[in-house]
Amino acid sequence: MKKPHQNPAGSKRPPLATADRNFDDLAPRFARNVYGGHKGELRLAVLQRDFEQCLPGYLATDSSVPGRRILDAGGGQGQFSAGFAEQHQLTLCDISAGMLALAAEQPGAERIRFIHTSIQSLAAQPEHREQYDLVICHAVLEWVVEQEALLTALYCLVRPGGHLSLTFYNAHGLAFKSLLRGQPPTILTGEFRPHRGSLTPNRPVTPAQVMQWLGEDRWTPVCHSGIRVFSDYLLTPEGKAMAPEQRLEWELTLSRQEPYRSLGRYQHMLLEKIVG
Repeated sequence: MKKPHQNPAGSKRPPLATADRNFDDLAPRFARNVYGGHKGELRLAVLQRDFEQCLPGYLATDSSVPGRRILDAGGGQGQFSAGFAEQHQLTLCDISAGMLALAAEQPGAERIRFIHTSIQSLAAQPEHREQYDLVICHAVLEWVVEQEALLTALYCLVRPGGHLSLTFYNAHGLAFKSLLRGQPPTILTGEFRPHRGSLTPNRPVTPAQVMQWLGEDRWTPVCHSGIRVFSDYLLTPEGKAMAPEQRLEWELTLSRQEPYRSLGRYQHMLLEKIVG
């Protein structure tokens, strides 16, 4: 019987964290790696497209359109949500003081309400217990220990008939990339441990698991897209040299088509909270 894969002595792969990840120590690097470069451009392009096609009211700049109440939950520096503050009432919460400090330096930050707390605490505190028309929670779930509890907190923060924009790091994409490199897909065997200091999330999840946690009696799916469905798998020099505009075109074209969607390194789900 084959023995489970063991990390070698002196490995830089620590055990999984037992607390939710706080990015005070890596705030500038996190911003560069997640939203900088072509990866960040692809992420923002998919998000923008999904909102334009499925929830265009939140992007409207017409002054006759009533402002909405929006929460960016675990929003870090607010790279995606900051634009909503021009037309809507935007609140941004995060457990990282460093992230919030960088967010406060961004243009238009004076229109944003900042709250230094966790999402779970925000949902539990009577003084902050509000319900929003839209809650944005991007790239947070995969860093949280109690993932199902986080989704329950998000449910409490959305008003009936309101919307949730959720992105998370996809375990299928991580497994596929490992296999392409000729490495064991440890995320499938329960042995996955990211390198110390790595920005690879601690707890990738599958879309099926997330949908089960969300509950079909709580949410109606509005849109589901993969983010970076093939770009991370371009391993040859020819593939990596693919023109950025062509790469973007095909990423958007394939992002909602299976099997490509399920291989996206991240998943984006837009959901509407069921009334009643």
